[in-house]
Amino acid sequence: MVQLKVNGKAQDVDVAPDTPLLWALRDTLLLTGTKYGCGRALCGACTVHVDGQPMRSCSVPVSAVTGRSITTIEGVASQRAARAVQAAWRKLDVPQCGYCQSGQIMSAVALLANKRQPTDADIDAAMAGNLCRCATYVRIRAAIHEAARELA
Repeated sequence: MVQLKVNGKAQDVDVAPDTPLLWALRDTLLLTGTKYGCGRALCGACTVHVDGQPMRSCSVPVSAVTGRSITTIEGVASQRAARAVQAAWRKLDVPQCGYCQSGQIMSAVALLANKRQPTDADIDAAMAGNLCRCATYVRIRAAIHEAARELA
C-alpha cells in the first residue's frame, strides 16, 4: 500500500512501489485524463505536475512521489493559469485528435506558472518532448501566448 497526495487529497493506493505513477492514476484511482502514449517518457501524453513541476508519469514509480503533491489534468482545472490555457486552446482550435492535449496543457500551465510572459524560445523549451501527431505546434505556441496575455 502506497499513500499518494493526488489533486489535494491523500489516497491509499494498493500497488507495488515500482508501479509507474501513470498506472496508479489511471487504473487504481480512475483518473483517466492522463494518457498513455509511449511508456518511455518520450511523448509527454502522461505529463502531470509533481510539486508544481511537469513530470512524465509513465516512467516515475509511485515510490518516488510518495509524500509529494501530484496534480493531474483533472485537478489543475481550478487553477487560473489552467483556465486561461484551456480557453486559449478552444479559441485557437488547438486540439485535433486531442490525445496529447492533457500533457500539452499540463506543460503549458507549468510554464505560465513560472514565467508569465514567455518568449517563443521559452515555450519551445518548456514544450519540448510533448509530441503532437496532428502537428498543431504553431497553434499550441499561439495559444500559450494568448493565455499569457489573458493572465497579464
